[in-house]
Amino acid sequence: EALEATIARELPLRYVERVTRAKLWAAQMRLRKRGLPSAPILCSDTTVVLGRRILGKPTDADDAATTLALLCGKTHRVMTCVGLAWGHPGKVTEALATSISRVRFAELSQAQIDRYVASGEPFGKAGAYAVQSAAAGWIARIEGSYSGIMGLPLFETAQLLRKAHVSY
Repeated sequence: EALEATIARELPLRYVERVTRAKLWAAQMRLRKRGLPSAPILCSDTTVVLGRRILGKPTDADDAATTLALLCGKTHRVMTCVGLAWGHPGKVTEALATSISRVRFAELSQAQIDRYVASGEPFGKAGAYAVQSAAAGWIARIEGSYSGIMGLPLFETAQLLRKAHVSY
């Protein structure tokens, strides 16, 4: 969670790329610390963006409800950056790819928001929702990558794996 802290005036694309790089670095350090052999490492981070505002994971029920209310009746962007590190200590190659999708939410009643928040579903999710959950019923339109909105853009991931000559 500390890796996902925003920096003042940080642009959303820079944010999601920075967090993905930080996750890659942390995973590489864990691999080395445990004395495990080098292996490709795949990490990703997803953020929801309304205008230039980054809507991270809600901190509590009020934050989740406020975030969902902000998204009602509007189109927002979902940015997922996927990163791959491969090689061996001393010669690690990293590559990033980012999927940017647009999602249009329907208008929601306060009762709908309250029920969703009470379900616990918004917690741990950027923008306080999961596209593959009950929130799918509120999504009027998607432009972009469904798998990217879920948190791992498959097209971009496949491109990175090919670049690293990793079979899948």
